[in-house]
Amino acid sequence: MTLRLPRRALIAAATLPLACPALAQDAFPNRPLRMLVGFTPGGAVDIAARSFTPKMGDALGQPVIVDNRPGAGSNIATEAAARSPADGHTLLLATLGALVVSPMVMRLAFDPQRDLVPVSIAVDLFNILVVPADRPWRSTAELIAAAKAAPGRLSYGTSGIAGSPHLAGVLFDRMAGIETVPVHYRGGALIATDLLSGRIDFSFATAPSVLPHVQSGRLRALAVPTIQRSRLLPDVPTVAESGVPGFDVPGWYAVVAPRGTPEPAIARLNAAMRAALEDAEVTATLNRNGLEPMPTTATQFAAAWEAERVKWEPIIRDSGIRIE
Repeated sequence: MTLRLPRRALIAAATLPLACPALAQDAFPNRPLRMLVGFTPGGAVDIAARSFTPKMGDALGQPVIVDNRPGAGSNIATEAAARSPADGHTLLLATLGALVVSPMVMRLAFDPQRDLVPVSIAVDLFNILVVPADRPWRSTAELIAAAKAAPGRLSYGTSGIAGSPHLAGVLFDRMAGIETVPVHYRGGALIATDLLSGRIDFSFATAPSVLPHVQSGRLRALAVPTIQRSRLLPDVPTVAESGVPGFDVPGWYAVVAPRGTPEPAIARLNAAMRAALEDAEVTATLNRNGLEPMPTTATQFAAAWEAERVKWEPIIRDSGIRIE
């Protein structure tokens, strides 16, 4: 992870000056809030949202209702958030890809950095570099050696063009000096199926889709693609530790609001998110689904957002990735 953010740096809404009387702390929120999610119910983003929004609502004194708007790589929900009134009552739980990568690979009618503002990173969904258990490779270094010995022969599964498993594979090729072949699927479950059958050689797959198979011994975890090891798999090294220094592909989900949302509302939302994400029951639910709570200040989130944009822009440009 490029940025492992402190977990005790709370933005306290009560300590910030109120810029607008209509958003005094006893007036906001004054009705239920919507949390837009750009994916169908039951997926990782939806699970994350439904894990922390009830406690967030408790902290705010108003329910936070999850509103699924799937389609167009989550851009339908992202555009809906960008076009919503900037009063703090409409939020979006967005993936890093939706905020950073989508504007680089497709033509959009909106600009996430122009039209949305940070509230907080919510969770970290870590990926795992996995191979079928019957493959001989027991380390990232051995996988790289096999790829160098057979350029263009090894294949890896992705959850779609420009998704995090695909970008991790592109960066892996680039930094390890190898040439492998992406095989695009419509979801993590299909990647797991073809890994188990041996049709593909490896994947930077999302933890929820492959962790049960790692635990059963049918898949082998070689590494995690973040700078720091996951607390959920402390014995699995990072790719950076395993011969590719500096390799880092984070997978956070974060809450954003329409640009123009008043600062007092952002501060109150941030504080409510922290209260929810630090709740033991919420943490346990997230961990069971391969997610780690990762609350931040809005400023920290803004810095992480910009750092990822700067990192991926030349990589995507040089690789020629486009979605028409």
